[in-house]
Amino acid sequence: MTAQILVEKKKLGKPPLGLHYLGDRVLRQPAKRIAKVDDDIRKLARQMLQTMYSEEGIGLAAPQVGVHKQILVVDCDTENAATPPLVLINPVILSSSQEVSVVQEGCLSIPQVFLDVTRPEMIEVSYKDEQGKPRKLVAKDLLARVIQHEIDHLNGVLFVDRVDNVLAMNQELVKQGFAIDAVKPV
Repeated sequence: MTAQILVEKKKLGKPPLGLHYLGDRVLRQPAKRIAKVDDDIRKLARQMLQTMYSEEGIGLAAPQVGVHKQILVVDCDTENAATPPLVLINPVILSSSQEVSVVQEGCLSIPQVFLDVTRPEMIEVSYKDEQGKPRKLVAKDLLARVIQHEIDHLNGVLFVDRVDNVLAMNQELVKQGFAIDAVKPV
């Protein structure tokens, strides 16, 4: 169940892919399902991982780098070279726990903004791995949160769309130079 795509967990001077930021229309377009997992998809996953590590993130979805495909990468243990990252292609949340938690989230597409978001603590997700094999994963705590956050990206949803404290959110967005009207509450 571990990724076969291995990249060095380090910051590159110039990441292979460029990030898009809150306000870019590309972040609001739903991603398309991937029909065939091939070398191009594996190359995209590798470049996404390199970009994520370069930006010091723990998750990245293809729309964040301007690609409208249902693929995301996650690594909640970026300090440990022995822990392989996850590549999830066409991920679908099958079930989620009744138990929710409120945790501060951030996003590479909304730098320097950290706000409380309520999400289920545990999810079961089905997806294809980088070989195209169907997989299922039960994720909890941080991993569950990151996967939910990245799946939202595949649907054109950003974490700020789920923030309850609108006043705090507006203050943070303005402070970082983002437009408040770029938020689309869900």
